[in-house]
Amino acid sequence: MEVIFVLIPVSLAIILMALWSFIWSVRNDQFEDLDKEAYRILFDDKDQDSEEVKQEQS
Repeated sequence: MEVIFVLIPVSLAIILMALWSFIWSVRNDQFEDLDKEAYRILFDDKDQDSEEVKQEQS
């Protein structure tokens, strides 16, 4: 029975950390445009790579 006095505060602390991380992620736009990253793998980045090579050479 005494273990419940430990488990309740620990579980409340875990819930508060999860709530804080969710609020942080919403405020920092972590959930905006979720589809972009899924489709980004399908396209080549050759134009961007060639620009980086040109900058490194100069």
